[in-house]
Amino acid sequence: MSVTAPLGFRAAGVAAGIKSGGARDLALVVNDGPNRAAAGVFTANRVKAAPVLWSQQVLRGGRLRAVVLNSGGANACTGHEGFQDTHATAEKVAELLADSAGEIAVCSTGLIGERLPMDAVLSGVEQAAAKLSRDGGLNAADAIRTTDTVSKISFKRGDAAAAPRGLSSTQFGGSSGGGAPRGYMVGGMAKGAGMMAPALATMLCVITTDAELTAEELDVVLRRATSVTFDRLDTDGCMSTNDTVLLLSSGAAGVRPDLAEFEQKVTEVCADLARQLLVDAEGASKAIAIEVVGAASEDDAVKVGRAVARSNLLKCAIHGEDPNWGRVLSAVGTTDAEFEPDRLNVAINGIWICRGGAVGDDRDKVDMRPRDVTITVDLSAGPHTATVHTTDLTADYVHENSAYST
Repeated sequence: MSVTAPLGFRAAGVAAGIKSGGARDLALVVNDGPNRAAAGVFTANRVKAAPVLWSQQVLRGGRLRAVVLNSGGANACTGHEGFQDTHATAEKVAELLADSAGEIAVCSTGLIGERLPMDAVLSGVEQAAAKLSRDGGLNAADAIRTTDTVSKISFKRGDAAAAPRGLSSTQFGGSSGGGAPRGYMVGGMAKGAGMMAPALATMLCVITTDAELTAEELDVVLRRATSVTFDRLDTDGCMSTNDTVLLLSSGAAGVRPDLAEFEQKVTEVCADLARQLLVDAEGASKAIAIEVVGAASEDDAVKVGRAVARSNLLKCAIHGEDPNWGRVLSAVGTTDAEFEPDRLNVAINGIWICRGGAVGDDRDKVDMRPRDVTITVDLSAGPHTATVHTTDLTADYVHENSAYST
């Protein structure tokens, strides 16, 4: 399951002693090939953690043999020494795999501003390498959790016989291969519960596949998939220093997939993981989908959705089960999206309580009791749509984040 669902991958998750309390805190995912193609997307925050800077350099070669991930410390804002710690971690993995540190990605998550206990990290790498197996995916997913209450995993099976459509393999110089078509797998694990805002949400994510693809193909697919999934998750408007999403191909299934179908499978895995991040968000009691329709462009739709998602007034209202559509309109009005105020319509859970920028249906008809809340904003300006996901603002969220470092 998880990242070891595709052939060619082994994983492990161990308790290295980075966290107090004996919980798992270090994971290792290894690609046994024969292919090592890989791609990654990273946080857009200008303050980037040492593992992000390292992994961005590594991905320039388009190949990964392994990914080592730790929870219990972000290794962010730790200066030159923190970067050296990341380098030493990659070197240790490479030594144990008899490989090159230049093909080892490193990911960290946890408190910013403190160096990692490197004796524990390097010992943990040795433990993880000794426990690598096809059955290690679940333990690896558990080891990367911070404030996550549950592990997040997903996997989908692809059909190599799918009829080509849209983006084709030959556009990247690939071939369709010969012989009887066989299926392939896409698997993934992720962590994230707080600091989730556009430019990936606050997360670490590793996605694997045993299909045969080039690094260039993986890069195109991953960027498209994340743009409509993780990039549209905005629970608290805070952007992390450590966001990393990696996509690795082992090629062990011997299948050259249709790229359109492969993109669909990767997007499905990302969407599934994003949903799991949303419902496990720190302190949340409501999962809110903000559907923007009738936009002049997709960019306008996303812009409006994000503005509504970041309204603390609205998030408080939803927590109190108050269908306060005025707070939706005030958030829409802060954007430069194309619309006329007297043509705006808003529905909450299917009841159009604002029509033409004014009072619509009786707000008492809105059932606010379900955990899932859908807010539909109709800009009446064009044919484009987008959905941004957020959560309510609760006392539990404030409590969890008021003493995070103490």
